Amino acid sequence: ISWSIKETASSSSTSLDGRDSSLQKGSSSNAALPKQVSSYSLSSLFKGRNKLPSLQSLSDALSDTGVKNYAPELRRPKAEYKDYSSDWSPKDTVRRMQRGKVCSLERFRSLQDKLVLLDEAVAGHDGNVITAVLIFLKRTLRREILFRELEVRQVALCHLIHFLKETGEQKMLLDLLRFLDRTEEVALSQYREHLNIQDVEKKREFLKGCIGLPFPPEDISHIQDHYTLLERQIIIEANDRRLETAGQSEIFQKYPRKASILNMPLVTTLFYSCFYHYTEAEGTFSSPTNLKKTFKIPDKQYVLTALAARAKLRAWEDVDALFTTKNWLGYTKKKAPIGFHRVVEILQRNNAPVQVLQEYVRLVEDVETRLNLATKYKCHDVVIDTYRDLKDRIQLMAYKCKVERGSAEEEKINSILNN
Repeated sequence: ISWSIKETASSSSTSLDGRDSSLQKGSSSNAALPKQVSSYSLSSLFKGRNKLPSLQSLSDALSDTGVKNYAPELRRPKAEYKDYSSDWSPKDTVRRMQRGKVCSLERFRSLQDKLVLLDEAVAGHDGNVITAVLIFLKRTLRREILFRELEVRQVALCHLIHFLKETGEQKMLLDLLRFLDRTEEVALSQYREHLNIQDVEKKREFLKGCIGLPFPPEDISHIQDHYTLLERQIIIEANDRRLETAGQSEIFQKYPRKASILNMPLVTTLFYSCFYHYTEAEGTFSSPTNLKKTFKIPDKQYVLTALAARAKLRAWEDVDALFTTKNWLGYTKKKAPIGFHRVVEILQRNNAPVQVLQEYVRLVEDVETRLNLATKYKCHDVVIDTYRDLKDRIQLMAYKCKVERGSAEEEKINSILNN
């Protein structure tokens, strides 16, 4: 037992001596290491360096002169640390706002200070600043006081009216216009509310109430027409939906409706009626002639719309009847209030056959326009007859080269040239 104790003590003292010697060697080796001069790099982390040199290089990197030069630039100027609610004058506040600086307007508590601030904003001619000040006044002043002061400041007043329209604050806008006694603008602003009503029955009742608003005389008829048109559209839509669902109308089966007629413009409604209800009697609400008479649609607009609708259906007989008139002696004559050159263009756009196009190209009065249209749409007979009437043999011979050899057109040209 004593031997083992002595052996253990001797081994422990030996290990302690070895540890001290190793520490001395480590310290001497560390002291022998040269001081790191290079900056901190990621590559040194992956080369198995000792911890101490790595820490030394990191401290060297932090003490680098480039970082020292850059760090002071991150500091904000002392003026920036000044409290935003400090004693800025109205003029200085407006200037700071124009430069995009954050400014607190809460320090302007008296009415006089707020009005001076508004006047300075107007004098700065910056719409954004004026609007920002108006929002502050709108929040902190009673409406009566704000309206009274803006009445004598027209620039600020215009900015506020525009702001209220853009943000949709309809109630305050109406109150402001009533205070200013702008009755016509009040009526117009109230009428615009129909755009926000989705239900057609509610919209119809709303438009009915708008008829009594103080509109200018020239606008009253438009409001009445809007109400009447929506009322007609509701009736037509209900009837056509029933016919389409029941399958009782051939035209609805052949050409199904792609959209509802509700809330459509007058011209679209007229086109719809000319497309689906062209042959109906004038006494029905969906009749095109009834719409023309009720809303006083001009002849040119009616003919253009009806022509486009019937040509789309390729109803050429209806197109012909649209331009055929009778005089008091019973003679028929074709007449177009829009000009036959436009009739030809609309027919060609709807892929009318050449025979139909030729009939209306002949009716174009201007010779040059007629020749251009006939050449463009290959109405050979019209070109040949026009050159024949002009007795222009040179043009006939030149046009002969443009038609097919052995065709009826070439034979017609040869016959004219020989005679």
